[in-house]
Amino acid sequence: MDAHLRSVVLPKVLLNMKIYIGATRQNDGKTIVSLGLLNALRTRTGKIGYIKPVGQHYVKVGGHKIDEDAILMKEIYKLEDDLWHMSPIAVPQGFTEEYILHGKKEILVKSIEQAYTKVSANKDITIIEGTGHAGVGAVFDMSNAEVAKIIGSKVLLVSCGGIGKPIDEIMLNKSLFDMNGVELIGVVVNKIFPEKFERIKELVKQGLAKQGIELLGAMPFKQPLSNPTLGQLLEEINGELISGEKGLSNSVNKIVIGDMPAHEELDYFSGGALLITPGNREDLMLAAMSSFVTGVTDEYRVSGIILTCGIYPHKTITRLISQTDIPVIAVKDDTFSTASKISSLIVKIRSTDTDKIKATEELIEQYVDVDRLLEKLKE
Repeated sequence: MDAHLRSVVLPKVLLNMKIYIGATRQNDGKTIVSLGLLNALRTRTGKIGYIKPVGQHYVKVGGHKIDEDAILMKEIYKLEDDLWHMSPIAVPQGFTEEYILHGKKEILVKSIEQAYTKVSANKDITIIEGTGHAGVGAVFDMSNAEVAKIIGSKVLLVSCGGIGKPIDEIMLNKSLFDMNGVELIGVVVNKIFPEKFERIKELVKQGLAKQGIELLGAMPFKQPLSNPTLGQLLEEINGELISGEKGLSNSVNKIVIGDMPAHEELDYFSGGALLITPGNREDLMLAAMSSFVTGVTDEYRVSGIILTCGIYPHKTITRLISQTDIPVIAVKDDTFSTASKISSLIVKIRSTDTDKIKATEELIEQYVDVDRLLEKLKE
């Protein structure tokens, strides 16, 4: 070999893979799987992209309607792409009716194609997060199956724990993907009760195998991931923060209604309890604050307090509250309405929920076969 010949460094060949994260129903765990896979795949491949082609829950950023999940992924993983490319279509109120009367499918198709081209450029893999089950969006010609077809992506389907119902729903969703020529490469079953985990995992694996479908992950139910933080509640119930900003990351594990004498309520102030009470129940507020003031163990600490009926405590009580880290939020609604609203709240991870983000990343690494997923994407 000529000693003067220099070795040539070949440019890295981009993998240019893509995976569409669908689900059998809304709130099955698409965002959790997408978030965890973003972390897992970037450590195995290289540059990674994310797009939520059709979003339903959005905020306005720079004049654009941007899906909340796209904002979440960009903030957590510092993704380089513009938000309006990561979230090309957001569905505002009245969109469906307007589309039925005057909409043109080709405009939506072009919007998705252009956004995906931008997001996937120079990426090894792009995660495409869907919205609800395979048929969601069909009313305006943008069902999940149709969007996956437009992008030309294989699908990973997320379903909830169980045996019969999840498999039935998986097959129902698969049929729509099949009709659109979209390949379902595997399934992740989420929220399996821990005491039944091994049994359900094995039965679902065998049941899906009989249908020619591979189980790529089975994840146990993790209560903390389903619990809201005080910061989320503050936004969702349009509350006013009186004090306790440092505690807004506290997780709410249960709700305690302030309708008993203070000494009886103490037995319920444990395990991440949220106290909801009218603002004139100052005896309950003092009881809840006592653990911080006197140094009682965490056993009787509350995660936060919501004061209802538009009633504010005496200024002396407010001053005492400020000496603790307990978030205290005031709302105008009555106690029952507030508790009902919180109970029906759909919990979404926020970029400031560092503990939840870490738990989600660990959940995917431990319970999803990410390496097998990569193999199937390369096939």
